[in-house]
Amino acid sequence: MSGPARPGDPRDPAELHAEFEAVWGNPKGWRALSLVNHSTIANRFMVTGIVFFLIAGLMGMLVRAQLARPNQGFMGAEAYNQAFTMHGTMMMFLFAVPILQGLAAYLLPKMLGARDLVYPRLAAFGYWCYLFGGIIFTSSLLFGLAPNAGWFMYTPLSSNVYSPGRNSDFWLLGITFIEIATMAAAVEIAVSILRTRAAGMGLHQMPVFAWAMLVTSMMIVIGFPPLILGSLLLELERAAGWAFFDPTRGGDPLLWQHLFWLFGHPEVYIIFLPAAGVISTIVPVFARRPLVGYAWVVVSLISTGFVSFGLWVHHMFTVGIPALAQAFFAAASMLVAVPTGVQLFAWIATLWTGRPVWKVPMLWTAGFLVVFVAGGLTGVMLAFVPFDWQVHDTHFVVAHFHYVLVGGMLFPLLAGFYYWLPHFSGRMPSERLSKVGFWLTFVGFNGTFLVMHWTGLLGMPRRVYTYDTGLGWDGPNLVSSIFSFVMAFGIATVILDLVLHFRYGRKAPVNPWGADTLEWATGTPPVSYNFASQPALRTLHPLWEHPDLPRTIAEGRHALPNAGHGRRETLGSDPVTGKPREVIHLPGNSWWPLVSGVLLAAVCISLLVKTYGVALAMGVGAAVVLLRWSWENGAHPRMATGEGDDLPDGLSLHSRTFDGPGLWGMGLTMLADAALYGSLVFGWLFLWTVAPGWQPPTVGPLHAWALPAASVLMCAGAGVLHLVVRRLRRGSRHRLGPLLLCVALLGLLGSGVLGYLLATAPLDPTRSAHDAMITFTLWFLLLHGALGTVLAALQAWRVKLGYVGSHAPYEPGVVASFWRFTAAAVVVAWLAIGLLPLAFGVAA
Repeated sequence: MSGPARPGDPRDPAELHAEFEAVWGNPKGWRALSLVNHSTIANRFMVTGIVFFLIAGLMGMLVRAQLARPNQGFMGAEAYNQAFTMHGTMMMFLFAVPILQGLAAYLLPKMLGARDLVYPRLAAFGYWCYLFGGIIFTSSLLFGLAPNAGWFMYTPLSSNVYSPGRNSDFWLLGITFIEIATMAAAVEIAVSILRTRAAGMGLHQMPVFAWAMLVTSMMIVIGFPPLILGSLLLELERAAGWAFFDPTRGGDPLLWQHLFWLFGHPEVYIIFLPAAGVISTIVPVFARRPLVGYAWVVVSLISTGFVSFGLWVHHMFTVGIPALAQAFFAAASMLVAVPTGVQLFAWIATLWTGRPVWKVPMLWTAGFLVVFVAGGLTGVMLAFVPFDWQVHDTHFVVAHFHYVLVGGMLFPLLAGFYYWLPHFSGRMPSERLSKVGFWLTFVGFNGTFLVMHWTGLLGMPRRVYTYDTGLGWDGPNLVSSIFSFVMAFGIATVILDLVLHFRYGRKAPVNPWGADTLEWATGTPPVSYNFASQPALRTLHPLWEHPDLPRTIAEGRHALPNAGHGRRETLGSDPVTGKPREVIHLPGNSWWPLVSGVLLAAVCISLLVKTYGVALAMGVGAAVVLLRWSWENGAHPRMATGEGDDLPDGLSLHSRTFDGPGLWGMGLTMLADAALYGSLVFGWLFLWTVAPGWQPPTVGPLHAWALPAASVLMCAGAGVLHLVVRRLRRGSRHRLGPLLLCVALLGLLGSGVLGYLLATAPLDPTRSAHDAMITFTLWFLLLHGALGTVLAALQAWRVKLGYVGSHAPYEPGVVASFWRFTAAAVVVAWLAIGLLPLAFGVAA
């Protein structure tokens, strides 16, 4: 070529494909472990999730076999407890959320007109954490050490007194490790939706599935940290004897329930909303008309996400909370049905006013509508406190949440799998075997769990491994167990159908369903870069209004039709209007995600076997690797090679701006950090005001000057960093290096004060919950202060090397977000631990 092609100039698609494949193509052989392509990583997520689903399903079948007859000796109490704990935990943490995030990671760049997710290496890192965490957790079955305290891990049942082995540690460490992957995916998906949409695709023109995943990702960012905090506190109590949940030392087991259900009830909607987005994508395609009430559906998604955080006490009606609180949470539990009902009526109206075509995806959609409505009705019943008191901890509740979760997630997921099968494989799904799989699953599911409502109303408690005859439970349990095997045959048929499909399915034409969304403009299966050129879109239905898009995209007629410069790049857009802001240059294949995942897995294993020195060494190694990984960023030569005159007019590479994706990623990470820290402050206030055995000392253990001094130092560091960012915005790099070194020095001094407090304050976290909460808070602040110090020092070094400056100004802004949070956290600790107790006339 004599020069870079411009948008609008047609090129030979084969020549263009070869040019892009040289930059974006996946490596082969053992080097495939280093790839970061979103389609491949997403496929790995989904395949791994299916494997964990099958293992969890096997655990469920063992439970049903044990309960088929009274006084059954198939399993003992311990084996039964392990089986139902593993079943629930794997379904919730290793299957439902990861597989939906995998589906989103596969689809969203294609739906939004992007070439990849915004943090490709983070996606790869998340997968390795998910895989290794899942293997560590599942390996507990092989060692006979599977968790046995329930998937909710209630204290004191999960404490050392009642669970003295390593069973609960597998849950606490393994699930926390897996949650790293979930949080990483949530941040990446949210930023990708906001910042990498096609030119002109405003929020009001975004596919409903993208809206659903945006709301879901924000819910994960806010909802998962309370559980991560609770898991850390409980593991510290088990491993080191710290007192958080022990009422004899000032703790309270109800604190665990609050932290768990602050995550647990939003988790229901974290699972449901992506599935609802799938339904809102499929229904208009097969109804042959746009979705009725698009704006109302979007508002209902946002409303559901918001209201879901006001429901967590819904699960705690029987623990003795005040009547006023019960009334509030009962009302909120019924209120959440309203936005869900809006979506339901939008789907029905779309089908009613359209011309429905009943293909296999629509069978699963219809099954979802029936099952989920039934589950929603029993949910409204459980929102009434008197009724909840009667059926709490019975099989009625088990039946209810299976109707909600299986009906609200598994049926839409399978509808989506059959709908997008031609995209995954380039082949059409079977019409015969797929229908057999559906009807076996649908009949088996309802035969299993519809009858279970009856068993619960007859009083059968959950989590019991056997029962006596003559209680009226014999027949219903036998029917449920028989139909559970029917459902298992249905799932096996679906899996067989999917496997045979990839070999024997007939070739799919372009856009085989006549869909309207942009993912069908890519190849089927897609190429590694998704789009040879990125089109501008100002419509909700791009392929209905512009059916020639697949051809014009492949010919390079739209934006960024070149890859000869060697960069992986995609358009960065305004989060509201979709107007292009910059060109985001994405990192390529790397071993850093795998290496860091392996080291973190080693930390997890070392903690399980209680070799804490090894765990510390592996943790330091992981931190070094992660920092080394972060070094190849921004204007580093390996990230921004070949910049020239080939960028669209008015756009620069994102590392040359103030608003790159790293700023947004750090913002969401700090939001998650704030949710965790806010949960910690909540725990402090909860124990201080509610715990019956709270034991504050007569004299406060902290030096009166220390927290104020640390607050001043950290706020000063944040202020100096703010000055650095302001100078860069004015185009000045005057004394950037010395100022950043000043920030690092202030961070070092602030961290030193926090370290001095930990070393000298008379705190004994094994003696009282009071001391344990303060000690944990100080360690939290010290780790943040130390990391902020290192980041500021690295920025000073990068200024010296020319990676940061007026020509590449955005990295200090990213670090400034971290420093602002750290400074605010120290100030909040001073207020909550140092000043607030004094205001009430007691020591901290």
